[in-house]
Amino acid sequence: MESYSNKGIKDIITDFPQVGEILEEYGIGCGPCTVGICLLKDILDIHKLTPEKEQQLMSRIEAAIYPEREIQTGYPAETTQTEAPHVFSVPMQILVNEHVAIKRWLALIPSVIERIDLTTDEGVEMIEDGIDLIKSFADRLHHGKEEDILFTYFNDSEKIFQVIYEDHRVARNHVKEMRAAIERKDGAVLSQHLTDYRLLLAEHIKKEDEILFPWLDKKLTGEQIVELAHKFDLADKELGVEPEKYLTYLNNLEDRMMK
Repeated sequence: MESYSNKGIKDIITDFPQVGEILEEYGIGCGPCTVGICLLKDILDIHKLTPEKEQQLMSRIEAAIYPEREIQTGYPAETTQTEAPHVFSVPMQILVNEHVAIKRWLALIPSVIERIDLTTDEGVEMIEDGIDLIKSFADRLHHGKEEDILFTYFNDSEKIFQVIYEDHRVARNHVKEMRAAIERKDGAVLSQHLTDYRLLLAEHIKKEDEILFPWLDKKLTGEQIVELAHKFDLADKELGVEPEKYLTYLNNLEDRMMK
């Protein structure tokens, strides 16, 4: 198994599909996951199974990879038991809560696209307010805390961080193209970038909530958690971004889209 420990889990599942099925039984969704950057050795570190389940899982994976060895695992399939959800620390929960607001905006985008009207001040204002939420709340406030504070506690040259940074870069480019489309009164291009942004951020948030944040949270010391919470608070005050403004916008837009 040593030769496979440093191999990407997606590659292993491609070569040995049964491994994906085994992981699913333990509540580890590597097969459908689109991140695709974890190594086999990362699985236990990220998902934190009990020692007994770790032994069961790795024994079954080994048997799937080396069927000719006729490995006797002696373990039944784990089809009903799942691990308790991760309880986030205070600063990490702040980031997760910010994701909730961002997901509310993502859910509204299809309805917003249906009502795009760049010929009226009201229509342009609705889109501009949504873009302001993306730039000020999602990017400056939220992604800023990730990039400028949280990630500095880790080696951000690791691949998963680079994936996150690239998502942020692509999201910012979508915003740039949205603004250009508004200037040109090009509703079709604006709609496409809104759609692409929605798909990107939905998957991005899933990566962070389900993989990156629990993993990082487990690595933080108690002292670092207290320090992070303080730095997050200071950053919010220094930026001057008012979350309540955007929550009010979301409330009003949700009411409007229901009519």
